[in-house]
Amino acid sequence: MDAGRVAVREPPESAIDRIEAGRATAADLDPLSEGFLLKHQRNWIADPAPLKIAPKGRRTGMTFAEAHDHVLIAAASREAGGDHCWYIGDTAEKGREFITTCANFAQTVANELCAIEDFVFDDQEEQPDGTVKTRQITAWRIRFASGHRITGLSSRPAAIRGLQGVVVIDEAAFHADVGKVLEAVLALLIWGGKVRIISSHNGATNAFNTLCKEAESGKFPASIHHVPFDVAVTNGLYERVCLARGWTPSVAGKRAWYNQIRAAYGTRTAAMREELDAIPREDSGTMLALALIEAAMTPDYTVVRWEKPAPDADGREFVDWPEARRRAHMAAWIEAHVQPALDRLPSRWTYGIGGDFAMRQDRSAYAVAFADQQLARHVPLLVEARECPYDQQKQMLWHIADFLRSKRRLGSGVLDAGGNGMVLAQEARQRYGAERIVELIATDAWLRVHSTQLKTAFEDRTIRIGADLDVRDDLHQFRLVNGVGRIPADVRKVGTDGGRRHADAAIAILNAHAATAAPAETIAYEGLPKRGLPPGGDRHGFPGDGIMQAMSRAARLLFGADDDRY
Repeated sequence: MDAGRVAVREPPESAIDRIEAGRATAADLDPLSEGFLLKHQRNWIADPAPLKIAPKGRRTGMTFAEAHDHVLIAAASREAGGDHCWYIGDTAEKGREFITTCANFAQTVANELCAIEDFVFDDQEEQPDGTVKTRQITAWRIRFASGHRITGLSSRPAAIRGLQGVVVIDEAAFHADVGKVLEAVLALLIWGGKVRIISSHNGATNAFNTLCKEAESGKFPASIHHVPFDVAVTNGLYERVCLARGWTPSVAGKRAWYNQIRAAYGTRTAAMREELDAIPREDSGTMLALALIEAAMTPDYTVVRWEKPAPDADGREFVDWPEARRRAHMAAWIEAHVQPALDRLPSRWTYGIGGDFAMRQDRSAYAVAFADQQLARHVPLLVEARECPYDQQKQMLWHIADFLRSKRRLGSGVLDAGGNGMVLAQEARQRYGAERIVELIATDAWLRVHSTQLKTAFEDRTIRIGADLDVRDDLHQFRLVNGVGRIPADVRKVGTDGGRRHADAAIAILNAHAATAAPAETIAYEGLPKRGLPPGGDRHGFPGDGIMQAMSRAARLLFGADDDRY
């Protein structure tokens, strides 16, 4: 392939190819022989599923087909399956365009002359304090003799849950808050509504792509119609374009038309694949592709999250509870959610801890990791805490580290020492030893080494982490900036619990990975003379079992002076 150009490729076979190859006649070329809809459009309309999802290439005619279906549904009586229809596009212009298309279809298909009405739609949203916020948005509609309407809204309404009937979300991936749009519209299924979600992709981490992947994996019932550009070409898109433009179709003309469309993207191959082939692209500068992250995930490893309890009977927030009560609550939570995962840790490995500290806006995250015999890294436990008081974060970290030190083997810990994390990292150093705890202020030099090592581990599939959507999305936030993997300071995403995240789990995993790569610490020791031990002691005055006490002293240097085993 020449630099700066998209490789020329043969378009998929369609009717014109079969005619010129002598396998069909001119009658087979009639693009209207099976109606004015292409095969993928007919399949979409014929599908009766309550929830249909169409990840598609651009200009493949899925919205056009939906407009036709809306007219058939709205024009029918209730007894014949008719209903109200709603169109929600990502821009105001698309709402008006869709209603205009429906009005044209109504005259042609249903023999109804429908006037387009402009009106104001009251978009109401209940606030956390119980009040209702109302905003007025422009909308369009057409009415049918059946009593049903087709309504096009100019923007996402906050109260989609209040709609009834058939609702289509067009270009869902490009709505301002696609996650909430999809959550709201899916609630319509409760009351027997029908939902159609149509969109080209807008990035691999977009909620629309997540919805498609969950539907494809069978996590909820939905009918998936995957319609990339090549499927539309196979079904006769080129021939239909020729009909509309007055061109004479030919194999050479189709090849030139097809490659002109692809060549228009130049070297932007990822954009071409997303917009034509319906393959979501990674964000610019992404360090870890979604496929690499997901390939490293296993349900055998644990991700647990602490959330502050509701205010008590006196209205006090958790941070204001008496210390003993806060400690008891955290201890009970640790025993129920963290300790079982700790108990499952194999005893043969040396463990590292990676921590990312936060108090209010983000989450604290602590990852436990080890390197196995083949030097593959494992993160069998990751603990997150949202809006957790400092004392309880320390309680949680101490519990994990004390268990590893006393029941397994604690190697190194790399703890975020930026901002308020500096205090906890310093206390950990004082408790577990300066030779064991790294108080990390991540520099470019440090990130260049350790982000590269983490990237390589995912690429070589030598790392295993817990299967979790938020963890996946956190790791996907790493960006390569001048060869350094880092998390953008000004980018925060919404987690599955509705709270904001700043790649907290990703930083914890990066630090834990660095902890497992730390060199073995130097063990101080004091040698014993080969001879000349006094009866019942040694030259240092150790009574009786002086050799055992010397060994105990070395062990205390290794595992910590306050380890009660020694």
